[in-house]
Amino acid sequence: MTKSGFEAILTEIDHLWRVERPVVVKEVTSAAEMGDRSENAAYIYGKKRLREIDSRLRYLRKKTEGVVVVDTSTQVNHPTIQFGAIVTVEDPSGVVRTFRLVDRDESDPKRSRISVQSPMGKALMGKEEGDGVTVVLPKGQSEYHISQIRYGRWDP
Repeated sequence: MTKSGFEAILTEIDHLWRVERPVVVKEVTSAAEMGDRSENAAYIYGKKRLREIDSRLRYLRKKTEGVVVVDTSTQVNHPTIQFGAIVTVEDPSGVVRTFRLVDRDESDPKRSRISVQSPMGKALMGKEEGDGVTVVLPKGQSEYHISQIRYGRWDP
């Protein structure tokens, strides 16, 4: 996982635990004091929201266990495509795309960040500059030529 992705998860955990959860606990406590809980919408919704927050917290904490954090800004160039690589590819029609390979939870195609678990990410891993790759997508196969691989700081 990238350093920025790891920090984003820690920020979300902190926000859920210190901000959102206490507010919802107060709302549930207040709604419970009103009496009959079986028809109390505020109580029912609050309990549901509390379960969602707790579920998200468990997921995020599990995600951070044993994770290897990669500071992509200090990665050293490598001849093959690995996690954190900045890859430039060209399709047969000449369309050029550049993106960084990141973890599934950090994927954001609009910010030129694609997951190493995606069809494109899987096809590119381990390849070298100049290689061609075939990517199997739901709409069919696409061919790409890898024109550049680099590592380090990059702001698209």
